[in-house]
Amino acid sequence: MDIVFLRDLRIDTVIGIYGWERRTRQTLIFDLEMSADIARAAQTDDIKDTLNYKSVAKRLIQFVSESEFQLVETLAERCTEIIREEYGVRWVRLTLNKKGAVRSATDVGVIIERGERY
Repeated sequence: MDIVFLRDLRIDTVIGIYGWERRTRQTLIFDLEMSADIARAAQTDDIKDTLNYKSVAKRLIQFVSESEFQLVETLAERCTEIIREEYGVRWVRLTLNKKGAVRSATDVGVIIERGERY
């Protein structure tokens, strides 16, 4: 299995359960690892034969910036569904970081994996 990844994808959105969180946009940080078979793309040198990480990033930016979920867990799940369903990705690991959510912690968030590694 080959992996296509995106690191430190920053997207502003409304997220959280508290009133102040609902009134202001916060920056979330995404790290993604997605299974892909890049052998054909390596042979053809053609973007249509691989998982286009720019397309994935643009789709997530559009979705996340328009969303208003309360929980990062819900947002993370929806993002993995988009990646798997719209891009045909069999396995994805998504890390969603909500920096500053806990005063005494540098990072907080969730890491989820969906699908089967092959």
